[in-house]
Order: sequence, then structure tokens, then C-alpha cells
Amino acid sequence: MNKKTDVNKKQENEVVQLKVGQQFPLTIKRLGINGEGVGYFKRKVVFVPGALPKEEIVAEVTKVGAKFSEAKINKIRKKSKERIEPPCPIYDKCGGCQLQHLKYKSTLREKRDVVIQALERFTKLNINQLSINETIGMDDPWYYRNKSQLQVGKKGNQVIAGLYAMKSHELIDLSACMVQHKATNKVTEVVKQILTDFNISIYDERKRRGLIRTIVTRVGFETGQVQVVLVTTDPNIPRLNLITDEIKKRLPEVTSFQLNINNKKTSLIFGEKTVHLDGEEVIEEKLGDISFDLSARAFFQLNPKQTVKLYNEAKKAAKLSGKEKIVDAYCGVGTIGLWLANDAAEVRGMDVIEASIKDARKNAEKHGYDHMRYEVGPAEEWLPKWVKEGWQPDVVVVDPPRTGCDDKLLQSIIKVKPKRVVYVSCNPSTLAKDIEVLRKKGYQVKNIQPVDMFPWTAHVETVALIELKL
Repeated sequence: MNKKTDVNKKQENEVVQLKVGQQFPLTIKRLGINGEGVGYFKRKVVFVPGALPKEEIVAEVTKVGAKFSEAKINKIRKKSKERIEPPCPIYDKCGGCQLQHLKYKSTLREKRDVVIQALERFTKLNINQLSINETIGMDDPWYYRNKSQLQVGKKGNQVIAGLYAMKSHELIDLSACMVQHKATNKVTEVVKQILTDFNISIYDERKRRGLIRTIVTRVGFETGQVQVVLVTTDPNIPRLNLITDEIKKRLPEVTSFQLNINNKKTSLIFGEKTVHLDGEEVIEEKLGDISFDLSARAFFQLNPKQTVKLYNEAKKAAKLSGKEKIVDAYCGVGTIGLWLANDAAEVRGMDVIEASIKDARKNAEKHGYDHMRYEVGPAEEWLPKWVKEGWQPDVVVVDPPRTGCDDKLLQSIIKVKPKRVVYVSCNPSTLAKDIEVLRKKGYQVKNIQPVDMFPWTAHVETVALIELKL
């Protein structure tokens, strides 16, 4: 290396060294996967929560990293025409939503762009040759969540429940969340007051003492039935019978009341044991003409109205003629499988949560389907087992967690070679990574449809049709 090159290298290293508190002008180029603004200062990536594309701001560094830095808005010099005033009074504190300061139609465009960014970063696909549709949004993007899981704390003598503020242990009380169904808001408020009235012990996360950790409420949009689950460290709660009676008296809409025991130091909401206290063990929800029984721990999509649109896209991607054998991996209570059942020869699903599989079997039986089979266990074990027994699927539907498909499942799909993979994803990055694994082994992406399941948040769901090359 000559002296001139050495000097240039030294200068380059010097200009990218940022310090906490440093301020500089920054133009925001795009939104990142977490809804933050993304800009570049001296070729270094800077993430700025609350900043919007095309805005010119004065950024103030809050965190310095090796590959990127984080900053906050010190001043907006040029405001985006798409910026709006967030309607939620605690939007800045809560952190549950990330995009209430952006016009709704604009969030749909940006979510599609996040999908494109992920594909550009993690695959070798030619984006210009891909069919990536416009994001399917909601007509009324408010009060859409059917389930709330709120951590419990105390403010003076009053029980509060909400979410922890971003990067802190401050619990923000959510009394009337604008994205939660109004029934879950009401029920949670009354349960908080009942716990306050009976002076029930509340769990202290730092001291690891106390009883009630979380209030979980779920409502059936179509049935109006409400389920309440108190997550506690111990099933022996003082005056539990009185609490049950008070819930029945003040909240007649609550048709299922249960305790879940979780005494571990964990970020997971639920423990393994659930105790049925009153009412039914399940609540009923309907999607179109299909009804579902939901137990306390069973997974179900959080936005029923958009779920219908999402599953219709999955059905369209599956291209069913009535002769196909379908695998519904990560099946939960069997929602996608039931949605496809009328147009399939057979549906087989699997999930690692036993309660979900019990619900899936009940749901299939309730609808009179005898061509559906559900098993407890990971998909990567059941899929090759069925193939070994001579059962070859035509379509594999996957709806994995945010971490994406287990690599063993991807390898099983590659080995089994179904004609089509319908990939329902809640994380564009892991979708892109998994697509690249399948692409290298002879699969091609035919279409990607983004769906806005969680308006005003950074999350975007997608349905990808991936076909085996002939």
C-alpha cells in the first residue's frame, strides 16, 4: 500500500467515527424494517426512529455501532408531505405502533418497499422481473386486534397494565389502545379495577416477587365472546372465587376465564399449565363460513378481517383443483388448512403445541371434514415420515414464526419436491433468506403479495408463491 492510499484510508476511517451526542444534517432515504428512517452520513448507515423518507433533519447520535449508528430527531428542517399528527395520545411513549405519524396509504407503499429491500439484500433474484403486488390494506385501520397481552404493574395502589416503553422498564398503561378491539380494552380495564379492589399481589419483575404477571384478553370478532386469562406465578390466589364472581357480574361478555401458571424468569407470556376457572374452555371465532374453537394458548391470527384477505391470497397461490394433497406446516388451530379444505383431496398439518393440535382436530371434526389429519411435532419430522410411508404432498403451506422456517424443514421440502410452496410470512428478511435456500435447489418465485395485517406498525405479512422448476 502506497502512502497516498494509506492517507486516504486513514481519512475514510476518521470521517465515519461518530460520537454519542454528535449532531449533523441528514436526509432520510427510506424506511427500515422496524419503521425507522434510514439515512447515510459519510457512507455510514444511521437509523432514526420517527423520521420519514425525503425528510431533511438534524440528527443527534444516541448509539454508535460498528456497522450502523442510531440517532434521534433534533430538528426537522424539511418535513415530509406525508407526515401527520399521530392520533394516539401515548404514541411516542408506548412503542407498540411505529408509523402513526405517516399517512396510512403511504405506510402501504413503504411496507411493499421493505419487502423489496429484503429480497435485494438476501437473494440473488432480479427484482425487476418479480411480480410484487401493491400491499393490501384495511378500509378502517383501527381497533383491529382481537387479543391483548398486557404486563401488569402498580402505580400507587392502582393496578396498571400495558407495554414497556422502548428500551426501558417503564410500564406504559394502555387504557384505550386504538389498535385493540374495544371489547379487549373494556375488559382489561375492568379486570385491572377488580384486582385493585381486592388488593391482589402484582408481580415485580425486578424483585421476582408477586402473583399476577399478565392480563390476556381475546375476543371473537364475529361472536362477541371474550376470554380472559390471568398469567400468575402461583395458582393459589387469595379470594379467587370472589374475583371470578366479580368478573361474571361486571363482565357478562366474558365466556371463558382461566389461569395460566408461569413462575419462570422468561420473556414468554405463557407457562405450560393452564387452569380452567369458569365458563367454557374455548371461545368461538368465525372467518367467513368457518368457525374455530380457540383455547387459551392456541395461536390465531390477530386481525380477523385481514386474515380473510390473507388466506384468500394463500388459496389463490395454492392453485387448487380438488386433487391436491396439502401439508399445512406450523398449522396452529388449523386455520389455513380449513380455508383450503373444500378444494383439496387431503390436508395434513402439524404443530409443536399440543393444545393447538387438539383444537385443530376439533375444528376439522366440527366442520365434518374426514380428509384432514393433524399431528403434534415439528414439520421437519412429520413431512419426511409421511413421504416414506408413500404419501407425497403436491403443495406445502408454511406460516412460520418470525425466525422463519427451520432449516431441517427447508431441506425436507427440497428433498420431497412438492410442486408448490405457499409461504405465508410475517418477516420479509427471513422470507427472503428462505426463498434463497429454495431458489438454489430448483424453486422459483412466481408472485409475492404483501398484506397489511398490523396497520400503523412496521410489520408486513406476505404470501409468496414458490414453484418447482419443471
